Amino acid sequence: MSCDYLDVVPDNVATIDNAFTDRNEAEKFLFTCYSFMPSHGDPNSQAFGMGDEFWFPYPQADLFFYCYPFEYIARGGQNVNSPAVNYWDGTNYGKPMFQALRDCNIFLEKITSHIPGLYETEKKKWIAEVKFLKSYYHYWLLRMYGPIPLVRENLPVSSSIEEVQVKRIPVDECFDYIVSLLDEASPDLLVKVQNPATELGRVSKAMALALKAKVLVEAASPLFNGNTDYINFKGPDGEQLFNPVYDEKKWEKAAIACKEAILVCHEAGNELFEFKPSFGSELDGSIIRQMSIRNSVTERWNSEIIWGNPNSSSDNMQRLGTTYLDPSKTTNLGVRSMLAPPLRIAEMFYTKNGVPIDEDEEWVNSGKYAQRYEVKTAEEEDKYNIKVGTQTAVLNFDRETRFYANLGFDNGLWYGIGKFDDKDQWHIKAKANEHAGKRSVSLFSVTGYFCKKLPHYQNNILPGDGAGYTVVDYPWPVMRLADLYLLCAEALNEYSGPSSEAYDWINRVRERAGLEPVEIAWPKYARSSRKNKPTTKEGLREIIQQERLIELANEGHRYWEIRRWKMAKEMWHNQPIRGWDIEQEDTETYYRIRTLYTPKFTTRDYFWPIREYNFSVNVNLVQNPGW
Repeated sequence: MSCDYLDVVPDNVATIDNAFTDRNEAEKFLFTCYSFMPSHGDPNSQAFGMGDEFWFPYPQADLFFYCYPFEYIARGGQNVNSPAVNYWDGTNYGKPMFQALRDCNIFLEKITSHIPGLYETEKKKWIAEVKFLKSYYHYWLLRMYGPIPLVRENLPVSSSIEEVQVKRIPVDECFDYIVSLLDEASPDLLVKVQNPATELGRVSKAMALALKAKVLVEAASPLFNGNTDYINFKGPDGEQLFNPVYDEKKWEKAAIACKEAILVCHEAGNELFEFKPSFGSELDGSIIRQMSIRNSVTERWNSEIIWGNPNSSSDNMQRLGTTYLDPSKTTNLGVRSMLAPPLRIAEMFYTKNGVPIDEDEEWVNSGKYAQRYEVKTAEEEDKYNIKVGTQTAVLNFDRETRFYANLGFDNGLWYGIGKFDDKDQWHIKAKANEHAGKRSVSLFSVTGYFCKKLPHYQNNILPGDGAGYTVVDYPWPVMRLADLYLLCAEALNEYSGPSSEAYDWINRVRERAGLEPVEIAWPKYARSSRKNKPTTKEGLREIIQQERLIELANEGHRYWEIRRWKMAKEMWHNQPIRGWDIEQEDTETYYRIRTLYTPKFTTRDYFWPIREYNFSVNVNLVQNPGW
């Protein structure tokens, strides 16, 4: 068990100074600084439903789960009077990040004094941890709001009105400051925590360098690097807040940081997770590969986790993701069955050949791609993924391992949760009035796809209603090694184009999924016009972006990735959210495509609005463009 930092806060201290009278009190304040960490695994305060990663029943009638904040944003309801998921002020499911930064500064100011019982080496480590937290909270705000005020140190209580009316700082300066904090913190952090029983989730050097790599990739990405959409976005003094000139050197810095982070992560023992069946179990290789992918997320503190957040439980997401697998336990209200990946997510995964479905020569030439929404009967060769003798969409056949590790679907199979024989898996029946289909007003998948990746395979659905679903909880994986590998490949390609080094990082991730290297798969399997795709910077960029969206699917990264690539208008504006016609009971009508919603996305939606009230107390603030 790791330490739950939210459980430890200062105990009714009369003054801040009392919080630093001894080591124990100071440590409590340290944990207070940790307590502002975003709830990465909470759909109400993260980005799972703000774009197109998941879609939910609407309007929400589930008394146990309110998804209004992200639903509000996804359906165009964001506003300036009371912004949803507001991390600037800490309202509407956002945490007060500027308060977090002030508390971090208090800690850094007070910890320098003599504190009985606190050794110098430990003090340095604590200071480094808080500098990491301070950098991350700035980064979280920057990613959401663009240019932000930098809270380098707290203003004294004697400050004048003019002094407290701080202004927003250009994004390049914001990124530089965040990176400088990480550079200051890294030397005093341990490569990995020394006491796993009590310190898992605390900041390590591997975490700090991985975050630095991620921050620098973000800084180099199109949303922040040479974005001319915000050329007229200026502060009250006319200072330009976005540099409209593209800087290729930012990618070089990012590539160097990625490689440095990978070296330290390897030193810390991080490696891509490989599932090992229990003694005596015999599983088909395809199921082992699926479990390697699923358990890279759900296995507590596995070898791939660079950064897990112990204060963000996976329990709710697991319940939302699990569908009704057992027809004898459909009254169990602990299972929610509501995390519904749209059809475009199902289409995003590769074919079994490791190339996109619209680029696979066999799929295109045979007509399989054109007929992907028609139905086909599963045969013996499909027995580990689809119930033999049943029908499902052509789209669900002959896909890569990550498709089956991530998604459940009508007549698909689901390994685990009480069934551990790969020849006797759960059979999902998702048509109307079937056990995994629509039977109530909200506990169902609106698209006909289910999230298989997030529920732990050792969970257990109990008979009866209530909360009879035992969940093997895990800290939310904020960053995995596969994420870092693909960031490195992206930075290398953007700076110097395709190379054996860039291929290597992608191929390590693909190999775990049972796919051939990119430089082999495209010439071998892609249609003629796409065979050379990995050999150009633009082509490899597309490959890396799709690899990231596939590998990190269902983990909350997609929304932020599409924004930083500045592809949100292309991918979301007037692009309908679609799924199967789940209201139907027969095969012919169930596999009709149904449009659930057609979202809008404009330039203004790249950044959150600042609440209108803030401008009445700070005349130096300027609102984000379009709001």
